[in-house]
Amino acid sequence: MILIDSALQRRHQAGNPIRVGMVGAGFMGRGVARQICRYVPGMELVAIANRTLANARHAYAEAGVAEVREANTLAELEACIQAGQPAITDDALLLGQAAGIDAIIEVTGAVEYGARVVLKAIGHGKHIVLLNAELDGTVGPILKVYADRAGVVYTVADGDQPGVTLNLVRFVKGMGIKPVMCGNIKGLHDPYRNPTTQEGFARQWGQNPSMVTSFADGSKISFEQAVIANALGMRVARRGMLGPTVAPGTPVTEAPDWYPHDLLLNGGPGIVDYVVGAAPGPGVFVLGTINDPVQQHYLKLYKLGPGPLYCFHTPYHLCHFETPNSVARAVLFHDATLAPAGPMSVEVVTAAKIPLRAGQLLDGIGHYHTYGLAENADVVRQEKLLPLGVAEGCTLRRDIPRDQVLCYDDVILPENRLVDQLRREQETYFSSTATALLSSGYPVTE
Repeated sequence: MILIDSALQRRHQAGNPIRVGMVGAGFMGRGVARQICRYVPGMELVAIANRTLANARHAYAEAGVAEVREANTLAELEACIQAGQPAITDDALLLGQAAGIDAIIEVTGAVEYGARVVLKAIGHGKHIVLLNAELDGTVGPILKVYADRAGVVYTVADGDQPGVTLNLVRFVKGMGIKPVMCGNIKGLHDPYRNPTTQEGFARQWGQNPSMVTSFADGSKISFEQAVIANALGMRVARRGMLGPTVAPGTPVTEAPDWYPHDLLLNGGPGIVDYVVGAAPGPGVFVLGTINDPVQQHYLKLYKLGPGPLYCFHTPYHLCHFETPNSVARAVLFHDATLAPAGPMSVEVVTAAKIPLRAGQLLDGIGHYHTYGLAENADVVRQEKLLPLGVAEGCTLRRDIPRDQVLCYDDVILPENRLVDQLRREQETYFSSTATALLSSGYPVTE
């Protein structure tokens, strides 16, 4: 942030702001709009796309922008950008194509729709900033391949727990300490929560009940920790992670006592996990180790404990407040906050929230039918487990008891989905030494 604020100030003084388009105008999108429009010199939100156009208009109005213009064609959108007139549209693909936009913030939480938006934007040279861990945790590695080929940055946003965790990891590694666990602090974990049980909480905070459910039932944290694992090559200790529960308010600095040392100190790649009840929450933490006895002495002096595991933590994640940092890092420094480092290391698989019946059409993430569990990618491939990011819209071939994990053989996939095409490309690309698979161009996204 020290460098970013100075760089943005220079862009502001030069009258050359970073121009951003945003797709999605829900609870988080409205926060991002407000932050950029009111508090970030050197950056302008030039357009918002949302399938319900009134919500895009409302997001601008809440941010203090009263005069916006509706754009129905690419020419109309580009004319608005050229004239400095904020624009709204219900066609998100226009933002990806429009000249004059430097970066796209994708904040829908939808996998199929988000994939189409991101690929279109990458194909037209736009940097991508995601507040959509569901998308990255499903097809992020192959989207990163496309972005690299196009010479643009593909990144998960700062402010979300994965981005905050990666900032902390870079800090820890910069001191010569090896991160061996990346943790997330939760206040509640109940896989059987649904939009009905979470409706009151969602209404209290002006949020979407299904989004709130995805946090409560563990799906969201599974995606967030998978995203971190895929950026660092880490794994999970077991399906669903260890997830200890501690007495409410227990300091997270006690985390070295909650996880098996033999697992973390065996020289492996490390794990991702979470804890329920620790403080301060919501926040993130990293357990690290160092073999240098002199540095261990200093760490003990600086109140990090006797080792061999040391806990570093960030006591908050500020979501939309921090998202512009990732935009600036991408556009000005070509630096990703977080991106997949290669093939999937951890995936999120689909488990039945209730007894499911043959012929049922599965609903979406954070709804009534399913919840997500983090699982190592090699196990997912071997057992042909169904990723949660592709489960919505699938038709069940057979009855499934509650808590059983679904396989591809259990479902009929919808036809002609981009996400399924990308999953096939991802599997082929990373299982082959030939990297020419994608040289023929981009998939059709219209």
